[in-house]
Amino acid sequence: MRRRPDVPDIPPRQRGEPSVTMGANALSPTLAPRHRPVRSFVLRQGRMSPAQQRALDELLPRFGIPFAPAPIDFDREFGRSAPRVLEIGFGMGETTAAIARARPGDDFLGIEVHSPGVGSLLKRVAELGLTNVRVVRHDAVEALATMIPPASLARVHVFFPDPWPKKRHHKRRLLTPGFVRELALRLAPAGRLHVATDWEEYAQEILATLAQEPLLENTACGFAPRPEYRPLTKFEARGLKLGHGVRDLVFCRRSGAASIPSP
Repeated sequence: MRRRPDVPDIPPRQRGEPSVTMGANALSPTLAPRHRPVRSFVLRQGRMSPAQQRALDELLPRFGIPFAPAPIDFDREFGRSAPRVLEIGFGMGETTAAIARARPGDDFLGIEVHSPGVGSLLKRVAELGLTNVRVVRHDAVEALATMIPPASLARVHVFFPDPWPKKRHHKRRLLTPGFVRELALRLAPAGRLHVATDWEEYAQEILATLAQEPLLENTACGFAPRPEYRPLTKFEARGLKLGHGVRDLVFCRRSGAASIPSP
């Protein structure tokens, strides 16, 4: 899910993972701070190819869901009732399209704020003839808080969120305890939260954060093997050859867990 190197909008890492479209400190509308939230992305759109722009112009009206402060009617948007999968920060859409193609019985909602990535995914959707993908082009903090109903998701994917490696930037990291709580509340019982990262220090932090969330339980003893449904991207394969490790974390929503936020 790496962004292509010709898209120069990914601070602070060059050729890094997509800047996930989240504000790390924001929670739900009732819990959101009144001051300006710290965001885990910087919106610099980068270069839009003609094909991406054409896909954005022609396909977003068909496959896009406009941001609105109201819950999505998934059955109406997809025209059926099926397991729903949310992907946060899908980058250029390579992984999203591949999983959606391999799992036609599931419906996929991708949230991404960067227009080149949205255009890229829409282009793939059209080329592959996919009907089970929808896109929200918006800050996912607001989209999650107002558009995703509680206990409505079978899975949440957060693949390669920006690790913000400099210590002074750690406040921008996405997977804080508060935000993990909000994700857990959107999972149906036994629904799964799947995170992948190639930044070891961040992987350890994420593992500790997920393990401390009472609504979730680990499906493995520590890190999980890469599930077969998550394809190996070209960037990831190249990193593995160079000895760069990739960590997958798969946690599930406890079936008997309470469905209301902690006070």
